Amino acid sequence: MNYENPEEIFNEMASLTPKSYAGMSYGRLALDGLQWPCPDRDHPGTLYLHKEQFARGKGKFHAVDYQDPAEMPDEKYPYFLTTGRMFADFHTGTMTRISPHLDVEQKTGYVTVNPQDAEALAVKEGDVLVLSSRRGRMEAPANISPTVKPGTLFLPIHFGENPPNVLTSAEAVDPLAKIPEFKVSAVNIEKLSA
Repeated sequence: MNYENPEEIFNEMASLTPKSYAGMSYGRLALDGLQWPCPDRDHPGTLYLHKEQFARGKGKFHAVDYQDPAEMPDEKYPYFLTTGRMFADFHTGTMTRISPHLDVEQKTGYVTVNPQDAEALAVKEGDVLVLSSRRGRMEAPANISPTVKPGTLFLPIHFGENPPNVLTSAEAVDPLAKIPEFKVSAVNIEKLSA
């Protein structure tokens, strides 16, 4: 692709999605942005998508029965590990981690541990932890925070030096969607010996 500037990219995107972007221009984005749909030049943008109603009319919801993850904590692997995103990065970080503006937000991976678990394990902020599961092992510095419940650990997915899928299961799949259960697995943690 051969674009001279970001405005050319935006203009092409807007021309290909006229239903949502007809009233948008690169100049109108300004510092505060402009959210779609924006059907014409006088429209202020849509602050909340689906605020009054869903695009298809009423929302369609389906109740589902709760099902435990395929792998539950046990004596050998007593913690739930959940993986996910942090605000400054996207997916595996291959694009966002090369941005110096985003990289200052978080330079390395980490594992978030509840303060109660950290105290029981004599873990302090920044201590290097070894996480192990039935599939593999990896190291990550500790981030002590009450944002996770006791018995649960959180590992962001953006850092190749701390790859969470070394620990997670690709064999267990959702019975309907058939996608791997990458978001939860049973793990153990220990402090790396000095």
